[in-house]
Amino acid sequence: MYGWIWRHLPGNAWVRASLSLILVLAVVYLLFQYIFPWAEPLLPFNDVTVDNGMAAVR
Repeated sequence: MYGWIWRHLPGNAWVRASLSLILVLAVVYLLFQYIFPWAEPLLPFNDVTVDNGMAAVR
Protein backbone atom coordinates (compact mmCIF):
# COMPACT_ATOMS: atom_id res chain seq x y z
CA MET A 1 0.00 0.00 0.00
CA TYR A 2 2.77 2.46 0.89
CA GLY A 3 4.58 1.67 -2.33
CA TRP A 4 1.43 2.39 -4.31
CA ILE A 5 1.01 5.75 -2.56
CA TRP A 6 4.70 6.59 -3.10
CA ARG A 7 4.51 5.77 -6.82
CA HIS A 8 1.40 7.89 -7.33
CA LEU A 9 2.67 11.02 -5.60
CA PRO A 10 4.04 13.66 -7.98
CA GLY A 11 7.52 15.14 -7.91
CA ASN A 12 10.96 14.02 -6.89
CA ALA A 13 11.88 12.25 -3.63
CA TRP A 14 11.86 15.45 -1.53
CA VAL A 15 8.42 16.48 -2.78
CA ARG A 16 7.09 12.96 -2.25
CA ALA A 17 8.50 12.88 1.27
CA SER A 18 6.91 16.25 2.05
CA LEU A 19 3.57 15.15 0.64
CA SER A 20 3.80 11.90 2.58
CA LEU A 21 4.40 13.82 5.79
CA ILE A 22 1.42 16.06 5.05
CA LEU A 23 -0.76 13.02 4.38
CA VAL A 24 0.31 11.37 7.64
CA LEU A 25 -0.38 14.56 9.60
CA ALA A 26 -3.79 14.88 7.94
CA VAL A 27 -4.69 11.30 8.89
CA VAL A 28 -3.55 11.84 12.49
CA TYR A 29 -5.57 15.07 12.66
CA LEU A 30 -8.69 13.33 11.34
CA LEU A 31 -8.25 10.48 13.80
CA PHE A 32 -7.91 12.76 16.82
CA GLN A 33 -10.63 15.22 15.80
CA TYR A 34 -13.33 12.89 14.50
CA ILE A 35 -12.71 9.16 14.81
CA PHE A 36 -11.38 8.85 18.38
CA PRO A 37 -14.07 11.12 19.93
CA TRP A 38 -16.73 9.14 18.07
CA ALA A 39 -15.34 5.77 19.19
CA GLU A 40 -14.52 6.73 22.79
CA PRO A 41 -17.98 6.00 24.26
CA LEU A 42 -17.91 2.59 22.58
CA LEU A 43 -14.63 1.52 24.22
CA PRO A 44 -14.51 -0.10 27.68
CA PHE A 45 -11.71 2.08 29.11
CA ASN A 46 -14.00 3.82 31.61
CA ASP A 47 -15.30 0.54 33.08
CA VAL A 48 -12.99 0.57 36.09
CA THR A 49 -13.55 -1.91 38.93
CA VAL A 50 -11.08 -0.50 41.45
CA ASP A 51 -12.42 0.22 44.93
CA ASN A 52 -11.87 3.55 46.61
CA GLY A 53 -9.20 1.99 48.87
CA MET A 54 -11.27 1.64 52.05
CA ALA A 55 -11.40 -2.19 51.91
CA ALA A 56 -7.61 -2.53 51.93
CA VAL A 57 -7.08 -0.27 54.97
CA ARG A 58 -7.55 -1.99 58.36
